[in-house]
Amino acid sequence: MQKLRKILAVAKREIFRLTSRPLYLFSMILAPLFSYIFFTTLMADGLPNDLPIGVVDEDNTSVTRQIIRNLDAFQQSKIVEQYSSFAEARKAMQQGKIYAVYYIPQGTTQLALASKQPTISFYTSATFLIPASLEYRDMKMMSEYAAGAITRSTLYAKGYTESQAMAMLQPIKMEMHAINNPSLNYSIYLSNCLLPAILSLLIMQVTIFSIYSELKEETSKEWLAMTDNDVYAAIFGKLFPQFIVWLLMGFAYLVLLYGYFHFPLHSGLLPMVILMVTLVIVSQAFAVFLCGAVPSLRWALSLATLWGVLSIPISGFSFPKMAFPPALQGASYLFPMRYYFLVYVDQALNGRPFGYTWIYYALLCAFLLLPIVVMRRLKKFLLEYHYQI
Repeated sequence: MQKLRKILAVAKREIFRLTSRPLYLFSMILAPLFSYIFFTTLMADGLPNDLPIGVVDEDNTSVTRQIIRNLDAFQQSKIVEQYSSFAEARKAMQQGKIYAVYYIPQGTTQLALASKQPTISFYTSATFLIPASLEYRDMKMMSEYAAGAITRSTLYAKGYTESQAMAMLQPIKMEMHAINNPSLNYSIYLSNCLLPAILSLLIMQVTIFSIYSELKEETSKEWLAMTDNDVYAAIFGKLFPQFIVWLLMGFAYLVLLYGYFHFPLHSGLLPMVILMVTLVIVSQAFAVFLCGAVPSLRWALSLATLWGVLSIPISGFSFPKMAFPPALQGASYLFPMRYYFLVYVDQALNGRPFGYTWIYYALLCAFLLLPIVVMRRLKKFLLEYHYQI
């Protein structure tokens, strides 16, 4: 009971410190909310629409003009300019005015009607990977549709019925079903991992700064004295008010994505709530570990930032883990966000029972053991070391 009173006294002291500095208000409330609004608004449409394409139509027939109109009808692509030569279109793409060029050479219609296999070319700028990939898909699909339409007209002229012509054009009919994300909404898989990664990064930075601010203001001995130099009680009392604020920010993220945007949540809200609570605690624990391992504010913040930024690509949600080099595949399990991503996929997207994912929760909780390794060193650091930038 006495220890609890000491922890509450430290927590009360920390609440005063948090409310007395606008930096904490910005870092703990405004920055997460801005990130939530910015990224969800940025990807509100799910996929980029009306991406600019340039067209070079040297044939200029009714057939090629119909192809261009059909291409412009695609949701992701928009014909913004028709150029008289490929050199002009290439220059526009180099200047960033368009992301792709659709090139129809002279004589395309005549060769197609004569069944002589004409060539239609399209070029994309790999500088902009996602827009170029989407436009490449649209241009390739349009070319296949155009070839099929011309072939179908030829077969009709030869006396084939519609069923006979379609059987020759597409002997096997294919259907595509995107499981759990049928609209291919980028925000569904990006926001669900990018936003908690940003939140985790902010948690680590604020935790490190709040601990080092005691050294900078020469109040670390006073802080520890409130718990009779019990560093565990001092750390717990200091981080508990921050934990409450971070938890509210995490719940705001869950309400925004699953309550307002109605993202897939096949396992219910409870597993994601448990996951969010675990992520907040683990992020704080990892920050405490860095404070004890690196006796420098600059280095600790740098390592936390590096770790947080690297966790975004290495967790595997933007690039598949199996495509990493073997060394990076193993290193990915050193990042808490890797386990967050695996739980999110299994619980929210696939709706698998808890028994299939408890191991990921356990491995995520293993990061809570890191502060124990450096707690004695951290206590000595707080009592004896002088502040270093």
